Amino acid sequence: MDLPAPLPASGITAAVAYRAGRRLAELPVDALGSHRGQAGTLLWVGLRDPDQALLDRVGGQLGLDRGVVEELARPHRRPKVIEFEGVMLVVAITIGIADHLPQFGELTLVIGQDFLLTLRRGPLCAYAPLRERLEAAPELLARGPDFVATELLDFLADQFVAVATALEEGVEQMEQRLVLHGATQLDIRRLYRMRRDLLRIHNAVSPLAEICRRLSRVESPVIDGQARPYFGEVADRAQRLVEWFSALRESLAFAFEAGLMIGQMQQNDTTRKLAAWAAILAVPTAIAGLYGMNFENMPELKWRYGYPAVLAVIAGAILFLYRRFRKSGWL
Repeated sequence: MDLPAPLPASGITAAVAYRAGRRLAELPVDALGSHRGQAGTLLWVGLRDPDQALLDRVGGQLGLDRGVVEELARPHRRPKVIEFEGVMLVVAITIGIADHLPQFGELTLVIGQDFLLTLRRGPLCAYAPLRERLEAAPELLARGPDFVATELLDFLADQFVAVATALEEGVEQMEQRLVLHGATQLDIRRLYRMRRDLLRIHNAVSPLAEICRRLSRVESPVIDGQARPYFGEVADRAQRLVEWFSALRESLAFAFEAGLMIGQMQQNDTTRKLAAWAAILAVPTAIAGLYGMNFENMPELKWRYGYPAVLAVIAGAILFLYRRFRKSGWL
């Protein structure tokens, strides 16, 4: 069947029709509706930062309710799943690392019986490699939009793994600094920022496990029974990632406590050394202070060897105290 040439549309990354898992054609927006309801045909439409006009056009072609379009137009900060009549809407948060700082985006999936609409906001989660991999294996695409949705969520979990690996390297470096050198003001600021970022990532990833677990149990015409176990596998991966990020936060907490203890020990060592030297210097200070009072009747004041004797007493007292403090580990 001859198809019209695809028209450029702002915000559309791809709009492809597949039949039996094989690419049929790249479609313009206004031709999406004509490919609905055909046996063995899958529509996979990808949007990025679309405006309201484009959402209305795509929603009209795919037969989406007004509530679905309104939900697509609304930005989201946390993952969630909403079941509408004939479609399932899934929101996931995307995460990436740039300049050692996490960046957050959004990936929204609308799963229908014969179509999959993906909408992403932010500079993250470009899934072109996944589309290429699935197109190279038509038997996977032929399983339907619900299976493709599991692959997208699993691809998202792969990105979370890369984020966790990058953050783990930073956590290990921070642990070494705190354990070897103690906590400085700059280290404390960096540690606070890292724990705050890990908490934000944890809050973005943790609901995804429950969402996928719900999709693995839900009774819906758009989620085939054979696809539910795959959602369960993604849920298990997401749960392991949640535990990984929690472990990184705990590692930073333990490293901070160790750094504080090391800093306190260093301060105690310094305090002991200062106290020991103060005690040693107190002896000559006290003796010199006594003889500086200029009384007429003082011991050994007229003695020829009085001055050397006093110096000897001072030196002996200093040496005795120094050896005792040295032996006790204060010096």
